[in-house]
Amino acid sequence: MKNIIILAIATFSMTVSQAQNQKPSGYTSGTRQVSKSPFTLDELKLLEESMLFTNEDVKYLKMSHDILKDQTDEILDVWYGFVGSTPQLVYFFGNKTTGKPEGEYLAKVRARFKMWILDTSEANYNQDWLNYQYEIGLRHYKTKKNKTDNATAVPIINYRYIPALTIPVTTTLKPFLAKKGASASDVDKMYNAWVKSVLMQSILWGQPYMKKGEF
Repeated sequence: MKNIIILAIATFSMTVSQAQNQKPSGYTSGTRQVSKSPFTLDELKLLEESMLFTNEDVKYLKMSHDILKDQTDEILDVWYGFVGSTPQLVYFFGNKTTGKPEGEYLAKVRARFKMWILDTSEANYNQDWLNYQYEIGLRHYKTKKNKTDNATAVPIINYRYIPALTIPVTTTLKPFLAKKGASASDVDKMYNAWVKSVLMQSILWGQPYMKKGEF
């Protein structure tokens, strides 16, 4: 299945390739296309406090940016390799009728996933960022799943797999954090900051899955 995904992405790579300074298809962060999050910045602060997420974590996320910015393709190769070898995950990129992975859909998501790495490491927790977390959640949920890319995949990603991916995403990221000569202590602090940020984002993405007042 992993090889099928790689081949499918390659087949559509020319179709979805982006100019160097052009935003990926469907990447709408900071635009009017994104609705305001019902979750407020004040509520975000309370969530951060509950997770022991501090300004030091922001500092180390920002430190990771320059380390990771030219490694994003290699990171995504690892992450997509994991998804491609895990049937219950690649299922969500499969055609709802045939079950075969949709290469164009995978490729477009990958381009936005690259931006997600950069956005996470920039650690700008402002209203635009918060709004986009809500948008990402909607795109995982049946409200907007497939619509951004005109895909014909299954109509929803089961929420249980979203926070679960915190572990494989951050565990496999740690070796990349260590590639540019940072001290072991700094690598650990960057890694811990990434764990907190990814978990926090996965929590925020769960908002559309819950009834009003439950989140």
